[in-house]
Amino acid sequence: MGKKTDNDKNRLDLIDPLFIIGIGKVLTFGAKKYKPNNWQTLKDPLDRYYGATMRHLLAWRDSKAFDGQSRLSHLLHAATNLMFLYWFERKEKND
Repeated sequence: MGKKTDNDKNRLDLIDPLFIIGIGKVLTFGAKKYKPNNWQTLKDPLDRYYGATMRHLLAWRDSKAFDGQSRLSHLLHAATNLMFLYWFERKEKND
């Protein structure tokens, strides 16, 4: 048998594929509602996406599983907003 060393490689296979697909659905919804990658042009993005993340988490915690407009999980919306926050954090460090 051949040998392959994956010890230090990023284990992307551990991410739930439905989670990735769900974030894609949230991004597709946003691209249709606004325009593709519109989220990258928002003013005051850290405060606004933090607020959006918290609203989705609180709605989920209040037993409202799905967003009223998109009909997608509030958790997927929150995760997408966290991705946005992470993107802006990296962008700030590189500017």
